[in-house]
Amino acid sequence: MFRTIRILSRSVSADSRARLFAIRIRFVAVVVIALSLAFLSWHAIKAEAQQGPLRQNQSGAPSSQIPADLVLTNGIISTIDENHPRASMIAIRGETIVAVAYNISDAVKSEQAAEVQALIGPNTRVIDLGGKFAMPGFNDAHIHLFSAAYAKLQIDFTGVKSITEFQDRVRARLKDYKPGEWILGRGWDHTLWPEKKFPTRQELDVVSTDHPMVFGRLDGHVAIANSRALKIAGVTRDTPDPPGGHIERDASSGEPTGMLEESAMSLVYGRIPRYSMEQRRRAFQLVMDEAVQYGVTSVQDNSVMDADDAANYGWQNFLVLDQLKREGKLKFHVTEWLPFLAPVSRLEEMRRFGGSSTPKNPGDPWLKTGQVKLIMDGSLGSRTAAMLAPYSDDPSTAGILEIEPDRLKQMAIERDRAGFQLGFHAIGDRANRVALDTFAAVLEADGPRDRRDRVEHAQVVEAGDFARFGKLNVIASMQPAHLLDDERWATARLGPERSRGAYAWNTMEQNGVRLAFGTDYPVVAINPLRGIYACVTRQLTDGMPKRGWQPQERLRAKDCFRAYTVGAAFAQFEEQRKGTIAPGMLADIVVYPKDLNETRPSEILTIPVVMTIVGGKIVYQQAQQ
Repeated sequence: MFRTIRILSRSVSADSRARLFAIRIRFVAVVVIALSLAFLSWHAIKAEAQQGPLRQNQSGAPSSQIPADLVLTNGIISTIDENHPRASMIAIRGETIVAVAYNISDAVKSEQAAEVQALIGPNTRVIDLGGKFAMPGFNDAHIHLFSAAYAKLQIDFTGVKSITEFQDRVRARLKDYKPGEWILGRGWDHTLWPEKKFPTRQELDVVSTDHPMVFGRLDGHVAIANSRALKIAGVTRDTPDPPGGHIERDASSGEPTGMLEESAMSLVYGRIPRYSMEQRRRAFQLVMDEAVQYGVTSVQDNSVMDADDAANYGWQNFLVLDQLKREGKLKFHVTEWLPFLAPVSRLEEMRRFGGSSTPKNPGDPWLKTGQVKLIMDGSLGSRTAAMLAPYSDDPSTAGILEIEPDRLKQMAIERDRAGFQLGFHAIGDRANRVALDTFAAVLEADGPRDRRDRVEHAQVVEAGDFARFGKLNVIASMQPAHLLDDERWATARLGPERSRGAYAWNTMEQNGVRLAFGTDYPVVAINPLRGIYACVTRQLTDGMPKRGWQPQERLRAKDCFRAYTVGAAFAQFEEQRKGTIAPGMLADIVVYPKDLNETRPSEILTIPVVMTIVGGKIVYQQAQQ
């Protein structure tokens, strides 16, 4: 059009040219104004869409007039919102909660109930909860999805009570394997056995020497291998201990016993053929089905690890998650941690591909990357957790610190400057001390910001270090259900004095430390109610000891639930859309047959989930009885 105007201007008088020039100016002005209005309109539409429940439909009707997709009525609803703790109705549109009828006063409740009722349209699904109990879905702040998935393909030794039962469980599965094929498994706990000693390769060899075999303890920090597996891995009496690991040897012969601790496990695990993408996918779908059956709607996962698919830092696992997300087949929200030891350049590549969370941008609700995680020490059960003093029941060892502190500080500062959230697995009091020293060095080097750095486990903390957790704003990401196993022997490992600083949830809270709860699945069962029970009672499942182990560290039920919802959401920069039931929050909800707050702790362990809703979709529903 501009070209046409220029041609016409050459064939007319000067007056006409002036008029045409004026027309041309007005035309340009109109175009500029139109483009500006279009740009502003686009931004308004985008902002409106981001506000979720405030968006409009194609006809221009306000959100308050668009029917909901799902409405829950007649429920006993715990919102975990301190301002409005109870509600009776929820309206959901798409993935988001758009209206809630709170139990404030009869007048307000009636008005809000009318607002929810107004959102019921001809295609709205209405579910009458009939007095059942609903609450925000659980957010497991520490989980190992693909370890759990692989366990579905392996031998499960959970609950084995003796080495004989251990051997019998392997024999029963020999027929399932081809000659020479690797046999894998996990979940054994020697503290349940009469002799309470680690198994040996000879005790595996009597079952089979045709198959290489390696079986991890339930905590994942030690493993037992048979002679065939050791031979394939080239582990002999002359093999030196790798950094951060230990090859247990017979005291008289010096030969390996088959027990591999911490990084020494990679000597054998590194020789095992990796699972295919299809195997990973199939096994992971089994894990998803199990998680939603227990009301888990979000997970913070450690499946991208430098020990798995070592050449690519375990990135194949993330690609499986990404594939399922693109197909719309993820049943819960996933934040995937990255391996601390990977080069910063590789970490940045992973973050660009997967996205991430920040205080101002929580990222993709279904899948993104999160903290960079480092395993600093081992576990109490295997006596590999790094302690400030030797173990009370074995003065010959104080555990294993897997990284030199000065190197850790240097690497942490580098990764912090690149904008990564830091997370350290630290169980022993020495490991926790080194973690806090590192966070302090990062703060001094890089200055203050909203980091939300984390210690994963924080199981044993020296008395003077609790205040440092609070002062440094370090999140304690803890797993209460560990106590259901550990309290049987924790006092023996730690002695009475150190035990007072173990699994110290109440002391953490008293020092202003934010708690984020999870399970560490598959180390323990994924059922969050086991953690709630442990948090409230500090008792074994048989109700002992009567007052609980170190009972001063119990929390009120509401605080236990809060750490498993709001606390876990805060730990991943998502408290603005997860953890409570309120308009604008993601519709992640779990329904139980009765009010958990009014249920005796001993009964909580057996209460089933009636329904799990994730992103507004029902992903699990209990079969009709």
